Amino acid sequence: MNLTMDKLVNHCKTVGFVYRGSDIYDGLANTWDYGPVGVELKNNIKKAWWKRFVQESDNTFGVDAAILMNSRVWEASGHTTGFSDPKMDCKECKMRERADNLVEEYCKKHKITGLTPDAMSNEELEKFIEEHKVPCPKCGKSNWTPIRNFNLMFETSRGVTDESQNKIYLRPETAQGEFVNFLNVQRTSRAKVPFGIAQIGKAFRNEITPGNFIFRTIEFEQMEHQLFCKQEDAQKFYEEYKQKAMQFLLDLGFPRENLRYKDHDKLAHYAKAACDIQYLFPVGWEELNGIHHRSNYDLSRHQEFSGKNMTYLDPQTGEKYIPNDIEYSIGCDRLLLATLCNAYDEETLDGGDTRVVMHFHPFLAPYKVAVLPLQKDLNDKAREIYRNLQKHFMCTIDEAGSIGKRYRRQDQIGTPYCLTVDFDTLQDNTVTLRDRDSMEQVRLPLDQVVSYIVEKIQF
Repeated sequence: MNLTMDKLVNHCKTVGFVYRGSDIYDGLANTWDYGPVGVELKNNIKKAWWKRFVQESDNTFGVDAAILMNSRVWEASGHTTGFSDPKMDCKECKMRERADNLVEEYCKKHKITGLTPDAMSNEELEKFIEEHKVPCPKCGKSNWTPIRNFNLMFETSRGVTDESQNKIYLRPETAQGEFVNFLNVQRTSRAKVPFGIAQIGKAFRNEITPGNFIFRTIEFEQMEHQLFCKQEDAQKFYEEYKQKAMQFLLDLGFPRENLRYKDHDKLAHYAKAACDIQYLFPVGWEELNGIHHRSNYDLSRHQEFSGKNMTYLDPQTGEKYIPNDIEYSIGCDRLLLATLCNAYDEETLDGGDTRVVMHFHPFLAPYKVAVLPLQKDLNDKAREIYRNLQKHFMCTIDEAGSIGKRYRRQDQIGTPYCLTVDFDTLQDNTVTLRDRDSMEQVRLPLDQVVSYIVEKIQF
């Protein structure tokens, strides 16, 4: 099966995973809304991540920091001066593009190797684009303005009158919320190094998107974990988190051959080491998450700009130091896209029919079970069963159409189990459970259904 992004986008809109943002007004570029099954899938992805990296992780604490922060935070982090994209305008059609993306796509198309566009200077990018006559992806002409650096942060203002307004920003990342709460978490949780702070939250970046669905958007959700540790232990934890991040993806059902590590050729100003885990999307290998050895840069900068002492006192040795930080960051929306790509399948059945099925890990599936009464006379019994199952996990009920069509509808949204209510159910309180992947059926007493499904959907 050759899955294209267009096919996936159409499927997501048809069954209710993802809709275009502001759809009835012809949309807003790079914004998307999650539909009834999409929001459940997204919530389950966040639950799986939180379970693995907070609930099952020793000495890790969660926070939910404010989106709007004191503007000094972004001065300390370097975002107000160094968080920008090298962009060029096409003089012919006025299309604005990232210069490094133009070079990267040109190299892919013409099989040019040995270049790392995101490590090239603006002068090197301009020279390459001029020498190779890199075309505009919209009009095909090669007539570009010089590169200008555009800050990616959304600006807004706070104040009741024009004269009293102060500039603030929508946060471009969630990490600073963890750093500025380092002292609070350490004090209130009596945390001892090494310890972690985790957060799931919204971030915003005013950047150009290449149009690959929800891969890169101006509003997105990040799942981040900062591990604070001694300097001499930092590299060890960095390697451990590379393995832990990979194992999380494998446990969600991603095949190892579709994942790879890619070390950064150009390190950020704060990093001593950095690595991405890439996934083989329909558009090629792209970043799925990052692991970074951030040294003690962030806490040191916040100490400098805030005047607050960010040193940690080791209660055993009496040693004082500013901890190093190992960051693991993954975009929830991007992981959701990868999950959709990984799950989508088209199977040819006996007789030549084709079914579209989403092979989600059962923990991630929007609905765990669908209740299907075989005939209208059984609807009351089916609804009684449905209301009982609702107390234990997300489920749905479908009373319309042939049983075969209803199975197909549930396959399309990835429901792992379909529960069929028939006339025998009224006599002996047994039902038929049909497995999404194997399509095999088992007969179970009603009082065993919940325990059976709960065991199957564990993560």
